[in-house]
Amino acid sequence: MKIGILQTGHAPDVVLDELGDYDAMFARLIDGHGFDFQTWNVVDDDFPGAVDAADGWLVTGSKHGAYENHPWIPPLEEFIRAVYADGRPMVGVCFGHQIIAQALGGTVVKFPGGWSVGRTDYKIGGESLPLNAWHQDQVVALPDGAQVVGQSDFCENAALLYDNRIWTIQPHPEFPARVIEQLITHRGRGVVPDAQLEAAQQRLPETTANQAIADHMAAFFKRET
Repeated sequence: MKIGILQTGHAPDVVLDELGDYDAMFARLIDGHGFDFQTWNVVDDDFPGAVDAADGWLVTGSKHGAYENHPWIPPLEEFIRAVYADGRPMVGVCFGHQIIAQALGGTVVKFPGGWSVGRTDYKIGGESLPLNAWHQDQVVALPDGAQVVGQSDFCENAALLYDNRIWTIQPHPEFPARVIEQLITHRGRGVVPDAQLEAAQQRLPETTANQAIADHMAAFFKRET
């Protein structure tokens, strides 16, 4: 099965050099499930020719906001709507979670309550799952037909399901602790409150449920959910 990765941003250089770009992180995350991958850098205006260029689609995270005025965002939203209409599976993570909601009629804002950073407990599918977060933006109004299937104390709409055709999640199952550590050092200072960064730093050694989410994503692509 071929998974098309729609890359909506690039990892910071300090992460890129050590762990590769976001598409490489996702390929490692769901490795072992029989997938082939092809990346389109939509952030650089590189788009697939049609929705049938892959059997399933994955929309990555990004430093950009879904509500920002970038020339690649409207065609990405159009492509998302086309995939939804076609019915082949799509997964979105962080920015991907947000842009899919926006493309289908939801609302994304810079959340006035601040940031979620580092290891955070989420309730997903009846389980309590710790996952790494790095976001301020949130989906605050749902599109028609979207079902909330995951949330945290900070993020009410942390995972969404659309008619079993699209599944999206706000935190980053593709991020190991090392990515959060680098983001704290190189992107967080002066942006995220120091106390919050320190708390995230202290939780870096604790385990996350990345593999559980990876297995769910793989099953979703294969229509096993």
